[in-house]
Amino acid sequence: MLPPNQLLLARIAISAVWFYQGFWCKVLGRAARHFRVVESAPVFNSRSARQFVVTLGWFETFLGFWVLSGVFSRDAATVEIALLAVMNTGGLLWARSNIPDPAGMVFQNFAFGVLIWICR
Repeated sequence: MLPPNQLLLARIAISAVWFYQGFWCKVLGRAARHFRVVESAPVFNSRSARQFVVTLGWFETFLGFWVLSGVFSRDAATVEIALLAVMNTGGLLWARSNIPDPAGMVFQNFAFGVLIWICR
């Protein structure tokens, strides 16, 4: 278990990633690459992909608040890691050409997942 001040700092860092990826990149549409990745999945057309990306962005924003709250932190960590696994798998299966550095994405998300798990 981390000391309270270190745990809070780690939760702020995790939340910042979710806020950036969710709200900035997806809800506000500041990273078109996210849309192209989702649009590559065979279950989406252009309209449904955009709706999904915005919905996913709001969910990621919610995760940022959830992590900051510290409430049900083990459940939050499980949801976060499951979401990372699903997004990485989907991206690698259907949108590998839209991901500039697939190996880097996996390694960065692995490190992010470890931080999430440590802070549960």
